Amino acid sequence: MTPRESARESARESERADGLAGSCPQTRPAAALALGVSCAPMSPSPAPRLRRAYFECRYGQLHVHNAIPSGGGFDELTTLVCLHASSGTGRVFLEFSKLLGTSRSIYSPDTPGCGESDAPPRPVPVSGYADALGDFLDSMRFRQVDLLGVHSGAAVAAELAIARTKQVRRVVMIGAPALDADARRSYRDLSAPEGTPRGALWARAALIDWDADARLKQLKQPLLVLRPKDSFWEAGGRVSKLVPGARIVDLPDQDRNLLEKAPELVARQVSAFLS
Repeated sequence: MTPRESARESARESERADGLAGSCPQTRPAAALALGVSCAPMSPSPAPRLRRAYFECRYGQLHVHNAIPSGGGFDELTTLVCLHASSGTGRVFLEFSKLLGTSRSIYSPDTPGCGESDAPPRPVPVSGYADALGDFLDSMRFRQVDLLGVHSGAAVAAELAIARTKQVRRVVMIGAPALDADARRSYRDLSAPEGTPRGALWARAALIDWDADARLKQLKQPLLVLRPKDSFWEAGGRVSKLVPGARIVDLPDQDRNLLEKAPELVARQVSAFLS
């Protein structure tokens, strides 16, 4: 049995124990209707199975949140891997996964050093986080995936896509961290909030050192950028100059809590782009 088959089988046993099964399109009709015609497969489908598991990567164990369509997966859409911001964990995608997880498997790892994932032995660059996530993709034997990244997770998604042009099909960024040299210097001079965990500090530092201008020009996959009014509002506006053909969706009425406050909006935009 492959790791992916094992994940599907254990989902049936763990979904109750995890206590994560909750509202979904069939029990939240207003949310389902808000997704529109492009998300039609999500509306009548049963709730996905929600679970958590650990996988091995080069830094130790990687804690992963997972949503699996209840039907068994033979007619699933492309698997989606979601990467959180430095200040969060994979759990931030829970409500979003309840919506999109009816038609495709969704995996939301805790970045190494964040949440319940083991930390690297020392600070690593953005490419180091991408390498660890690449270990996960290899262990699952995914032939093709789509990626969604938030803030620092968007930088990791970009590095994964650049390194794995055949395996990564499309990329979505929420709050694209396309910082220029001046912005990176400003962030470097700005102290992180007091009490920020070490793992989050390391991920933040990696993002500040990431040369978005040079790296994003290497991105070849179709790119969608959702641009809420957050700390990367200005940076996100630079993406169209770095990635020709990128689709930019401005969301000036939303803020850094877009995923928590408006998962239906995110699901609608992402579903249409990935279809």
